[in-house]
Amino acid sequence: MPGHEARVHIDVQDPAWRAVAGPRTILLASPRSFCAGVERAIDIVDELLRRRGAPIHVRKQIVHNTHVVGELEARGAVFVDDLDEVPSGSTLVFSAHGVSPAVRDTAAERGLEVVDATCPLVTKVHAEARRFAGRGDTVILIGHEGHEEVEGTFGEAPEHTVLVQTADEVATLDVPDPSRVSYLTQTTLAVDETVEVIAALRKRFPQLRGPASEDICYATTNRQDALRAIAEEADLVLVVGSANSSNSVRLVELAQRCGTAAARIEDVGELRPEWLDGVGVVGLTAGASAPPRLVDAVIEALGALGPVSVAQRETAHETIRFTLPPSARQ
Repeated sequence: MPGHEARVHIDVQDPAWRAVAGPRTILLASPRSFCAGVERAIDIVDELLRRRGAPIHVRKQIVHNTHVVGELEARGAVFVDDLDEVPSGSTLVFSAHGVSPAVRDTAAERGLEVVDATCPLVTKVHAEARRFAGRGDTVILIGHEGHEEVEGTFGEAPEHTVLVQTADEVATLDVPDPSRVSYLTQTTLAVDETVEVIAALRKRFPQLRGPASEDICYATTNRQDALRAIAEEADLVLVVGSANSSNSVRLVELAQRCGTAAARIEDVGELRPEWLDGVGVVGLTAGASAPPRLVDAVIEALGALGPVSVAQRETAHETIRFTLPPSARQ
């Protein structure tokens, strides 16, 4: 989807930028930027706008990136927090993060034509929540309180689900039957921190059961692995992504745990000259909901300060693609 935002150029005549001018190496993490679930969600709204015209209503942000949301808004997408804001009979898209059954029921009661853009990997977690709760387990959901994905998964079996955010919280868990406990995770968590929480759960509940395959999605894992490949060599890591993007925030935290200074930026306009003082090697990546062109703009901006050599470090080659639902192709 083409971008509409203006390029932000560094003013090399500004004393603050001139003071940090010079040659640099950029270590470019790969994979980075859009994942298959994000591309599918954006394509669904894009295709509905193209085929049906505006307005197309979307519950919450389709993905957690302000540039993506702004571009779709400019084309006629209407993002709402409450279904009461959607006129009866309208088309409504559920975001990539998924929704609870209660939201689905409300949409049906209001006669809304729903097009579901939930990432298939999030749908997998929802199905596991129903299955685990259905067999009588307490479901421990590892995730961040208030995140839309967590709210949707929790809503599948709220009376049987307990949210845990850290390993320290495991010690205070109170469950009806310690022999009937399962766990699930948000798909965008830090892999190493999640391993610690699961280990604490296994120690507390020796009969703990979990999903057949891990819930943290391939894209989150791949982007964290790629970041590790560049973090220790970099003087500074820049992560392009929005503040509410869980996977982007986790990348910043991971770089910091690797001992490297790191910052998240919405786009090149948030780059600060003081961050580059004494920095010869910049590690650069982007969260799974950040458009690739925003990374290109950062490289261009750093190039305005002096010669740059770009070395890409690819740790995985992603080929996964998700098809659009029939309702988005009609």
